[in-house]
Amino acid sequence: MNFKVVEKFVSINGEGRLCGQLAIFIRFAGCNLNCSYCDTTWANEKNVSYDLMSSMDIYEYIKSTKVKNITLTGGEPLLQNGILELLEVLSKDTELSVEIETNGSVLINKFCNIKNPPSFTMDYKLPSSNMEDKMDLANFEYLTKNDTVKFVCGSLDDLSKSKYIIDKYNLIDKASVYISPVFGKINISDMVDFMKDNNMNNVNLQIQIHKIIWDKNKRGV
Repeated sequence: MNFKVVEKFVSINGEGRLCGQLAIFIRFAGCNLNCSYCDTTWANEKNVSYDLMSSMDIYEYIKSTKVKNITLTGGEPLLQNGILELLEVLSKDTELSVEIETNGSVLINKFCNIKNPPSFTMDYKLPSSNMEDKMDLANFEYLTKNDTVKFVCGSLDDLSKSKYIIDKYNLIDKASVYISPVFGKINISDMVDFMKDNNMNNVNLQIQIHKIIWDKNKRGV
């Protein structure tokens, strides 16, 4: 199986539990959502340029870097034909730590049953994304402590909805939970005040540090 890879590079992980650590990013073409704040819309265009890479091509590239943290991203990685094959190849190398960034609209259950499964960093798309109705809430049944749920907030209404979802589905006890700002759309100090006012214990505020280190539109970082 060949995959349409629009980017592959080594950088630091800009968010999540491995924030600040070196990671290899494999970005696939194509997504089924169109979020209002998407910062990789170019990767979803029909005429985007890409390299065709097999599972072994990707694995050999990963090993050549000598970096152990892998982030499969997009686009939407779980929509890639043959992605299970790639995950099985990567899972055989126990030195690797594989993370999949997924948008919350694709059911993850069939990807959880492989030996040495990946870690899922799963979005819940809030109202300002215009994609909340696409969320597959059944995904919350399959989360483990190895996984992360991420809420990208563009407004105080988004923050309120994130708290509602966190509480309703008891996400704190199921996975790591992060909230982050839509870049330039919400005052981060207001997010901290909301967390204090609502006693949001065990929720992590994160900022995309790659957008602080480099220009927010720069690719390959």
